[in-house]
Formats: sequence, C-alpha cells, structure tokens
Amino acid sequence: MLHPIAPITDRRIRIALVGCGRISRNHIKAIALHHDRAELVAICDTQPERLDKAQQLVTEAGAEHPGAATNSAQFGTYSELLAAVQTNITPVDLVVLATPSGLHPSQAIAAAEVGLHVCTEKPMATRWADGVEMVKACDDAGVRLFVVKQNRFNSTLQLVKRQLRAGRFGKLAMVAVNVFWQRPQSYYNQDSWRGTWEFDGGALMNQASHYVDLLDWLVGPVESVSASIATLGRVIEVEDTAALQLRWRNGALGTMAVTMLTYPKNLEGSITLLGETGTVRIGGPAVNQIEHWAFADESSDDALVEQASYATTSVYGYGHPPYYANVLDALQGKEDALCDGREGLRSLELLIGAYRSARDGRAVHLPMEY
Repeated sequence: MLHPIAPITDRRIRIALVGCGRISRNHIKAIALHHDRAELVAICDTQPERLDKAQQLVTEAGAEHPGAATNSAQFGTYSELLAAVQTNITPVDLVVLATPSGLHPSQAIAAAEVGLHVCTEKPMATRWADGVEMVKACDDAGVRLFVVKQNRFNSTLQLVKRQLRAGRFGKLAMVAVNVFWQRPQSYYNQDSWRGTWEFDGGALMNQASHYVDLLDWLVGPVESVSASIATLGRVIEVEDTAALQLRWRNGALGTMAVTMLTYPKNLEGSITLLGETGTVRIGGPAVNQIEHWAFADESSDDALVEQASYATTSVYGYGHPPYYANVLDALQGKEDALCDGREGLRSLELLIGAYRSARDGRAVHLPMEY
C-alpha cells in the first residue's frame, strides 16, 4: 500500500463528474452548494447532448450559488479525462462515477492508479469480486473510495437511527421494506445498458439498492436471505420484481418486496420496524414521511417527528448535499467517511446473496467468503 494521500486543506477540492445522466443533476447541485470548499472542474460523458445539458446545469447552479463553478472542462471519453489529469492540464482530486454500474470497477481502478480519490454511485459494482477488487485497488494506491448512500442522510432515517442506537425499540421482531415504483419500458429503452446483468442489474440491484443498504445500516448484519425474482412486465434481462425473506443476527425477521410495475406511478418506498417497545413506519414515495411513531418511553426526539418528514417528487430525496459534506470532511481530514468502500461492500454482499438465493433456490448465509 502506498502512503495515503495527505488531507487537502489549503484549497478547494477539485471534482470531475463522469456520467451526465439522470442523477448528475443532484451531484452538480450538491457540489455547487459546497462551493466554499469544492469545485466541479470537469464533466465527462460519451453523449454530446448530455454533456451540453450538464454544462447548462453547471451554469444554473453557479448562478444560484455565487462563487460556484459556472463552466467545467468537457470530455467525451473517460480516457481523455484521465490523460488530462495525468498531464496536469485539468488537475483533479476526486472523480465521481455516475456511470452504468458495471463500469464502476474498471473506472474506479483506473482512477486509483493515477492517484485520484473515487466516489461511485450505487451499486459500487454488479459482481462481488469486482467490489472487493475496487477496495483493494484504492487501498493499494493510498486513495479513498466512497460509495453514494445518500438515503442514510435523510432526516427521517437519521431520526429513526438515533432511536435504534438508544435502544428504544427493545427487541426487534419484524422489519418490512416495500419499494413499489414504476419504471416503464421507455425507461429501459433510453440506453442499451439498462436492464442488463453486466452493466445495470435489476430492480433489487439498481432501483432498490439504497433500501437494501438500509437493511444493514439500520437493523444490523443479516444472517441469511432467501429470495425470489421474476421478470413479469418488462422486456429486460434482469428482474422487475423481487421478494426477500430475511433473518438478522440480532434475531429479527423481515421481508422486502420490490417491483417496478406499480400502476400508474411510484407508490411507496417504506420501512416498518416492529419492536417490543417501539413501532415506526416511514413511508411516502421515498422514505420521506414518518407515518407512525410509538414508543413505550418518552424522548425529546418525539417532538421532531413532524419536522423530520418532508415532501418530495423525486425518489432520490435530498441526501446528496449532506453526503457530500461528509466526503469533503473526510478528504480534508476533519472526520471519518461514513460511506466508504467497505460500507459499500456490505450492501453489495447482501445483493449478491439475494441473487444467489434466487438462482439456487435456497437460503444464503452471510457473510460470504472473501
């Protein structure tokens, strides 16, 4: 392992965004919000029209946040971007990968090899071995690897996490997660990589990935998972519907139900936790509304329930700005990263375990062999 790159404390952190699709808007706006210590110096996409749209978003975000970048260097290929970094034409500290999931491993490893920190959208990889290799490559290069888990920073989930840490639920008995969304065939037809095993993954790995993360982050390590998957309404390689049965190491049992066939639009992204001394349900389209809150004891946090809920028209929520705050804090040496590569592996392991269970028709016990 090389000596880790020193914290960046004397200037703004220079960021390159690779992939200018649906989620790029959230990254551009979050980076602009943190313009006092970060700047978006480059954007990269293989499609010129997406580059142009991203540049427009950069300009708009810069106008909204005076001091933020209003223009970024543009690159049509990832190799061109890395070449510009290596020759110092476009100095970069952190590359953010918002590309198809199956490209994350090779792109992350290539960035690490030229000394760049890496932040990758979910899921970090579509194969277990690839995720492990990403962590190893970044460790060997002395750079940091971050995985986007913005839902962890939602005000609703942060409030529930505090109650779990305080033990207010007592012994957890049951956890139920539902992701009832709508992704029409036109969504998958936008790009050839969508709905493929190699580059995308299905309803579990792609759309519900953040909810899979909550199974571990909120409740704890999963002991075993039994899954069924099906492709019922979309012309794709992967599943559009899935059902999981779970057992946690703490003894709790649970279920997860996922479908992209909800009519006519996204209906629910929810998690319900049932314990001996507490019951909470967070619902809405994207775990944005606390719908039930009951505990045997009292806490000052009980008064925060109403203000923790928020309205949203997007399943992405509003977690990217606080997520970036933590990434920048970590790069500046101020605090530990809350969503690093090893945290990314935890949810990837559960995802791969679920797919193996569905393939083999049996329960899969975790952890898997590294």
